Amino acid sequence: MRTLAVVGGGAVGLAVAWQAANAGWSVTVFDPTPGSGASWVAGGMLAPLSEGWPGEERVLTFGAAALAAWPAFAEQLRATTGESVFVAEQTMTVALDSADVADLRTVADWLGSLGHQTELLDRAGVRAAEPALARSVRAGLVTTGESAIDNRVLLRALNKACAQVEMRAETVASLDNLPHDRVVLAAGAQSAQLWPDLPVRPVKGEILRLRHRIGAQPAPKRVIRARVHGRPLYFVPRDDGIVVGATQYEAGFDTTVTVGGVRDLIADAETIFGGVAEYELAEAAAGLRPSTPDNLPLLGPLDDRVIAATGHGRNGMLSLALTAELIPRLLEGDETPNLADPQRFSSPTVGGRQ
Repeated sequence: MRTLAVVGGGAVGLAVAWQAANAGWSVTVFDPTPGSGASWVAGGMLAPLSEGWPGEERVLTFGAAALAAWPAFAEQLRATTGESVFVAEQTMTVALDSADVADLRTVADWLGSLGHQTELLDRAGVRAAEPALARSVRAGLVTTGESAIDNRVLLRALNKACAQVEMRAETVASLDNLPHDRVVLAAGAQSAQLWPDLPVRPVKGEILRLRHRIGAQPAPKRVIRARVHGRPLYFVPRDDGIVVGATQYEAGFDTTVTVGGVRDLIADAETIFGGVAEYELAEAAAGLRPSTPDNLPLLGPLDDRVIAATGHGRNGMLSLALTAELIPRLLEGDETPNLADPQRFSSPTVGGRQ
């Protein structure tokens, strides 16, 4: 049987390992702490449309394809493990001032010109849809089909699904030392340490998990996105409360949660949803998004043996289903044009193995 090593046991690595095993590969996942890192602290948004902006058509095209891959992937996962991962069915981006409202109209017009369905709500429409939001919210853009998942339920389900995959809690120091026929590099922000010059860098993000308390306002049912004082903010529902995120820092491999980051997230969250002040602060954590220069992942051959499945940035959960579908096809030699091909950054090989 053909053997495959997957280096990295986050959500992407586990999803690829599961689908590769289904395709007939004998798969081993290498990760000293599988299911940790950015996958553990993710918000779980599947929202390529509301993150889009005119001029970013390539990112939108990939994101829309990634979103379309999720229903079948989630149903296959549910049928295999009994786990349902979805926590929201829509996303609403809200505006606090006239400049924000103008931006929502720009995005709505752009998305509409590309055939995507949106709904622009005025102040009353926002209140009717999400009564808990602050009265200072002036408008909202609803993007139908942009859902969200619970990342920790996803990780639990993927671990169940990988029952036929060998898991090794080991750090890989060199891809050349692996005896397997093929290798998938899915080591997130650390991928460039195993393949020098790979254009992946860590971008730090802090996130809060807030637990609902008796008497506190219910959390919004949709994913809520906003900009407050120029800082991006999102709320993602959970069964027991809400996830609030996320800061963005170029801070190397630092995963320290800072007082300033927590302060800004709480203050910005209260601006949009005042009831959040009554929630329990259950967890504050930081993760490292594996980001690339053009905000598209790296999915494709690095040489005749190694395939990249990394660089997903802030859209790791969004891109996961499409990545898990694409990588097994690439292992079989599929040469279909691929927006996320790592060769877009350089000549025939990107960097080299270590």
